[in-house]
Amino acid sequence: MVLGIGIIYFLYILVKVYVSVMEIGFVSKAKYLVPVILDKKRYKDAADYKIATQRMDILNSLFDYALFIFWVGFGLRWLDGAISIDNILLKSVIYIDIFIVVNYLFSLPFDIYSKFYLDKKFGFSNISVKMFLNDLLKSAVLFFIFGSLVVYIISYIILTFSLWWLWSFIFIFAVIITINVIYPTFIAPIFNKFIPLEDEDLKESIEKLMKKAGLKSSGIFTMDASKRDNRLNAYFGGLGSSKRVVLFDTLVKKLTKQELLAVLGHELGHFKHKDIIKNIFMMGILLFLMFFIFGNLPESMFFSFGLYKTPYTIIAFFLLLLPVVAFVFMPVMGLISRHNEYAADEYGSECESAATLANALEKLANENKSFPRDHPLFIFFYFTHPPLTKRLERLGKNYAKADEALKEECEANKND
Repeated sequence: MVLGIGIIYFLYILVKVYVSVMEIGFVSKAKYLVPVILDKKRYKDAADYKIATQRMDILNSLFDYALFIFWVGFGLRWLDGAISIDNILLKSVIYIDIFIVVNYLFSLPFDIYSKFYLDKKFGFSNISVKMFLNDLLKSAVLFFIFGSLVVYIISYIILTFSLWWLWSFIFIFAVIITINVIYPTFIAPIFNKFIPLEDEDLKESIEKLMKKAGLKSSGIFTMDASKRDNRLNAYFGGLGSSKRVVLFDTLVKKLTKQELLAVLGHELGHFKHKDIIKNIFMMGILLFLMFFIFGNLPESMFFSFGLYKTPYTIIAFFLLLLPVVAFVFMPVMGLISRHNEYAADEYGSECESAATLANALEKLANENKSFPRDHPLFIFFYFTHPPLTKRLERLGKNYAKADEALKEECEANKND
């Protein structure tokens, strides 16, 4: 049993590393092709950024594997013996809290490197040390209060019900729905400032779009995203009466009114087609399968690792192996998501025009330095959106065909 789980996790890491290696090799060659979508400098910067992030992902994956070996080979047993508390529910909370904190502390150097070196080097990050520490403190408070409560309730369910995995799934799914409802009005304002949109003309136009789509929101807001990052974005957050339109201040500054409406039209397309509900449903299926699998693991599996089958060891293994199961399902979820993105683009085109949405997507790609060429295997595993050249081709552009026509010429230029 130990060997089987070890092999599964090793194969998961091997595939992740292989995909990243293929992406690095592909982008390293593609950066010498004639730039598409992005201007020459941003095209090169985007390629360099993609290569740098994939190298960091490889190192992170190898580190995750070492941490996995530590936990299953020694750490889980040691932690069990180190916490001498008779109350099983309290011990479960302390055990899992320590488990998560240790994992986070070991991943912290990667987060710091990304925010304070890599993202700053490529002109994304504006975050200060003080802001980073404030975010860290706020996240820790939320985790220890609400995360501990969730662990306590799950542990109680495991101890109380024979079909604990089914009731745990129902509880966690309800928690996910609740988070989606309260996120815009309770969680997000803890980290960012939200101001009602001041541009009355733009506000009126957005409200007309929402009315056409049948969306009722609690307001239209701008978010001070630029204090942390220069990337452009917008989203519809929340469920039910908590739904609100959120525009990054960076987006409002960089796009014209028509382009912004086209982008919001795209997002409204997701609402119109009930993509948010579909995504929650797909997540529910994944969670159900996870709880079913872990609800039926034999006690002998835990014995093979030198552990007893307790609420906290079940939760620990759940957290350790959740990325593996999620990775297996990612291609299916990505395929569905990419289909939904095309449909949302069509709706966004109807709100303004295909040309306007295409121009907006080009601006977003330039400002966010999104490299427009990727290895097919990387797209298969990780892309929730279709490649931008494909999206633009459907909107009337011809980047993909031009790319093929210029490929030989670019290769020749590279060799000169």
